[in-house]
Formats: sequence, structure tokens, C-alpha cells
Amino acid sequence: MFSIESWQEIFETMRKNKLQTFLTMVSVFFGIFILVILVGFSSGIEKGVKSQFEEDATNRIHIRTRRTTKGYKGLNPGRQIQLRNGDYEEFNEKYKDNIEYKTSLYSVWRGQLSYKGEVGNYRVEGAYPDQQFIENQSMVSGRFLNNKDVDETKKVAIIGNQIKEDIFKTNNPIGEYVQISGINFLVVGVYTDPGGKREESRVFIPLTTAQQVFNAGDKVRSLAYTVKMSDDFDEAVALSVALSESFENDIKTKHIISPDDRSAVRVSNTLEEAKKIYSMIAMISYVFWFVGIGTIIAGVVGVSNIMLIVVKERTKEIGIRKALGALPNSIIGMILQEAIFITAFAGFLGLFAGVALLELISPMVDSDFIKAPQVDFKTSIITVIILIVAGALAGFVPARRAAHIRPIEALRVD
Repeated sequence: MFSIESWQEIFETMRKNKLQTFLTMVSVFFGIFILVILVGFSSGIEKGVKSQFEEDATNRIHIRTRRTTKGYKGLNPGRQIQLRNGDYEEFNEKYKDNIEYKTSLYSVWRGQLSYKGEVGNYRVEGAYPDQQFIENQSMVSGRFLNNKDVDETKKVAIIGNQIKEDIFKTNNPIGEYVQISGINFLVVGVYTDPGGKREESRVFIPLTTAQQVFNAGDKVRSLAYTVKMSDDFDEAVALSVALSESFENDIKTKHIISPDDRSAVRVSNTLEEAKKIYSMIAMISYVFWFVGIGTIIAGVVGVSNIMLIVVKERTKEIGIRKALGALPNSIIGMILQEAIFITAFAGFLGLFAGVALLELISPMVDSDFIKAPQVDFKTSIITVIILIVAGALAGFVPARRAAHIRPIEALRVD
């Protein structure tokens, strides 16, 4: 029940202890302020790191081979391990139940593109249609590769948006012919990639066409797959790790590579990497919460000390109240009300200041690993709950002490 007298008493007590109250409120203010800023930047780190994984499919497995570094079964080190179409086809058949998207790739790192006097060197990749989904690419105009392009070894090209701007300027490239290493290719699509300009500086052509144009025979540079996801993230990670190990073991067995040769076969697993990064982000978030709550506790101790002083100064008054019939619960409520008010008032100021600062600087923070630090509604509610609990804890010990004051002893206090 609202009582004007109780609020008058609270403000009178704060007036009598101006310095202690001010310093305590500053402590609580900065405790909440620091917590909000730390949690906001923790959210920004999470968004930044997740955006890096969005450049490619999160459940992607990429397989590359290099030279052996160890001799094995009579074979000398230094052998170049070459992946071929047969390896790709064998994996597709063997692991078809667990594979979502698949492609093999043949890359030329500095293929020369020319169009009406405009010339540039870009990465040219032969691929299958699933490459679009493995790379999280979206079509700006036209289409991506299809199975007919691959089967008929068509000379068609899909260019990145950056190449369109570099080579075609304001012209529409769809339906135009561009020369790749002196051979005419029909541009049928323009794509955009979450990875930005670097990822958009590539040209995709059918794998069969790339192998023919660049005299590669049945050679491929790398293989890429995405794993079928399940609702259980840990289960999906376990499947992805198992597949990665199987791919590596199969290649080493087929190409007679030492099991402990770590350089000859490189299998990268973005799902496993994502789990490690997300675990690290969660740890950072826990540390930030720990530091912030630790700062709040320092403020709560200050509030508790203020209330102990108040109880001591009002011992005689509390004794008179109890002598006139005041119940212990009413005494406890009076002390808790004051403690919660001081904590909540300073805490809400800190909360609003922290949120306002994050809103101000959020548009300016946009790096690779920190993006738009903000505090969401859920975090704000948790912070409010922490404030109320902190205020109650701050007043609990003084309130309990006040409730146990004996009227006869209190009346003797000078």
C-alpha cells in the first residue's frame, strides 16, 4: 500500500546521509552501466563471428590435397597427391545418405577476362550447380550453372558482382560474351556473396568445361560438401567430424599416404570450427556477466552499509514503533523499501545510460568480428530482475537486524 509518510522518511534519510548515498548510487550506477556495455559488446562479438561463418554454408566440408611430407610403404615423401573425378564420384556414392550439396572444383587463380577493351585477372573455377548453395551465393540477375551446362560442356560463365562492376561497368552482362583466357564464354548470371568483394571476384564455369579448356583431363583441385543437418546441433557436429575423418582416411588409403601425414590431405570442417567459436563466445559472455555482476555486488555492499547506518541512527525510533505494536514485517518492509529504491533508482540510470551509449556507437562499430553491439529486450529484463534482487539483498541484513531490536533496549539508546 502506498504511504506518503514512508517515502518522506526515505528522502529524509537520504538527505541526512548525502555523501554516503551519492557514492553508493554511483557505485550501483557504474555496476549496471558496465554490465550493459559488456553484454552489448558480447552480443556484437557473437554477431560479428556468426557473420564470418555466413560467408559459406555453416555445415561445409572442404577437401584439398598437397604433397606428402613422409615416406610410406616404400614411397618417398614429396609426392603430389592429385584428386580426380573418380574420387569425387566414389565419395558421392559412398556418403550419399549424409551429403546435402556437393561439388568438385578446378581452379585457375589468375584467369584473364576481357570485354570490349576492359581486361582483368580473376579466379576462374570449374564447378557443379551445388556450388551456389555451398557458398551461400545469391543471384543478382540471370541464373547459376545447371546440370545441362555440365553434361554438354557448355561455354557459359557466372560472374561475381565485383567483376560486373569492373569489366561491364553499367552495361548488362547477361547475354554478352566475355573472353576467358582467349575463349569466348556466354555470361548467363551475376551472383553476390556474403563474403564481399573478394568472393565476388570469381568466375564460375561448368567443371567439365574448365577441365577441357585448361587441359586438366580428369583432375580436380578440391572437393566441397555440406552435411545434412539435424535438429540436434551436437549430433550434426559429430556427424560432420565423422565424415571429415572418413574422407581423410579414404584418400590416405587410396593414395597410399602415411596416416600421420598432416600436410598431404587437408579437410576443413566449418561446423566443427563453428562449435569451437560459439563455445568461446559463450565463455566470453560468461566472463562479461561475471565482471558486471561483481561490480554490482560492490554497489550492493555499499547500499547495505548505508542501511546499517540508517538502522543504527533510527534504533530508538524503531523501538518506539515496536512498543506501539508495529510488527517485525512492517519494520523489515520499511528498510527493504529504502534499499530497493536506492538500488533501483541508480541502477535504472545506469541501464538507460548503457543502452543509450550502445545505441549511439552501434552504427559506428562494424569490424570483421564485432558488429552493432546492442542489448536486447531479454537482457534488459534480466538486468531489471538483478536490480530488484540486489536491492532486496542489500536491505536484508539491516532489515533483519532492525526486526530483532528489543523495544526496552532501544528506548535506552541516547
